[in-house]
Amino acid sequence: MDQRLKDAAQAGDIDALYALIREDAFVLKRIDELPIVDTPLHIAASAGHVDFAMEIVNLKASFTRKLNPDGFSPMHLALQNGKEVMVLWLLDVDKDLVRVKARGGKTPLHDAAEIGNLLSCLDGFFDACPESIQDVTNQGDTALHIALRSKKIKAFEKLMDWLRCSIFIDAQFWQENSLTGKTSKATPCCTLLLQAIKSRCSENVDRKTQCC
Repeated sequence: MDQRLKDAAQAGDIDALYALIREDAFVLKRIDELPIVDTPLHIAASAGHVDFAMEIVNLKASFTRKLNPDGFSPMHLALQNGKEVMVLWLLDVDKDLVRVKARGGKTPLHDAAEIGNLLSCLDGFFDACPESIQDVTNQGDTALHIALRSKKIKAFEKLMDWLRCSIFIDAQFWQENSLTGKTSKATPCCTLLLQAIKSRCSENVDRKTQCC
């Protein structure tokens, strides 16, 4: 990427962006042709420059799903840098960005669960794409598993509230696919998690029965 474009993205300088485009109309197209690449959107997302990101997405919407050489999407980088407004704006652009798998098979939801204090992002993810709670990492971990292991109690409680509210919840999925992961043995924490999920499932069944 042209250093001037990097500098423009880092500064959120929209005028500089269009000056470069006037000079070279294919500057963004050449970046887009690479399967794994740092894009101006990655840089802007990390810095929290929403207005600049809007311009980039208008010009190259495909950048929203690109992974950089470190294995992260723009939304992952926004989360890792605590740019909540940027995260929620990207979610508004495309709700399925919350399910984009990055390094280790982690989605933005997994990152948010591990970070633990971006509760507005967790709320936004559930409102936009509740099914994302079933996504697993390469190790078979769900966001619940990650929050519990990372001792992010508020995030864990928020995710458990999701289960109580979810109409699609599949108890068999949670028991067979998500509690111990693919490579680890059951732990006391996992046992407690299973008990909590079973309780939430029972609450869902009771609520549905009462509504019939």
